[in-house]
Amino acid sequence: MKVVLCTGYGSPEVLKISDVPKPIPKTDEILVRIQSTAVNSGDIRTRKLDVEGLLKIGMRLVMGWNRPRNPILGTVYSGIVENVGGSVKSFSSGDRVFGCSPGFKFGCYAEYISVEESTAIAVMPANANFDEAVSLLFGGTTALYFLNKANPTSGQSILIYGASGAVGTSAVQVARNMGLIITAVSSGKNEKLVRSLGAENFLDYTSDDFWDKAAQYDIVFDAVGKLNKKQLDSMTQRGGKNITVGSLDVAKETRQQLEQIKEWFDSGKLKAVIDHTYPLDEIQEAHFYAEKGHKVGNVVIEIK
Repeated sequence: MKVVLCTGYGSPEVLKISDVPKPIPKTDEILVRIQSTAVNSGDIRTRKLDVEGLLKIGMRLVMGWNRPRNPILGTVYSGIVENVGGSVKSFSSGDRVFGCSPGFKFGCYAEYISVEESTAIAVMPANANFDEAVSLLFGGTTALYFLNKANPTSGQSILIYGASGAVGTSAVQVARNMGLIITAVSSGKNEKLVRSLGAENFLDYTSDDFWDKAAQYDIVFDAVGKLNKKQLDSMTQRGGKNITVGSLDVAKETRQQLEQIKEWFDSGKLKAVIDHTYPLDEIQEAHFYAEKGHKVGNVVIEIK
């Protein structure tokens, strides 16, 4: 099967198209023929080994010293179940599914992936195509994980910094579905988009008076991990909570999250936001584009 191998740590040129044997599902596994995957910040950080100081040594010990131990990157997938192991009960051949590879296993930049039934996998939203389904996963599960940690109640105010990215566009919609009053922060060119997703208020982080205009909120969510603790604290009300994807806490994906995302999408309460779509053969170009940091929503990779 065709895959993308990360042959070392570095620029997108380390990503190479190759062929490896097709996986054979174990008794508790599901073999999925992948139709779409995506380029997420986690893929880019892993490819670049983008951590500082002693964390880089720790990362090498966990991930692999000279290249990722699991060289097929990619953390999300949508596709068709081709085969199931003998003990699998929840899925059958032909099911249209979407899911997240667990932990640091990756494996989604490939034509096939074999995953355990107990991982974050679910039948796709009935109204979604494969590109839409895969674009809901990384941002949707991350937003749900971090916003649930804040234990929000309807009517609270929230500021979402980085509201136009993969996590941010999902966070705006998840916060709206939780009944929160949303102030979205992104560049001015994306104001119309984030307001259409549910933000009542908007701040342009590129404006000179951004910090003067920013008030204090019940919850502050940094969806890109660029704010430091002092900046987060300055916008958080006394007794409020601030959360950031830039912390050491890593979002944990569950089937329950996927079922919630599916329900919201099929009821029109969650939209897929896709910036660019690339074929698998253009994975380097896709990484170059996503790494610029200006994408709106998701960069999807089609595998056909």
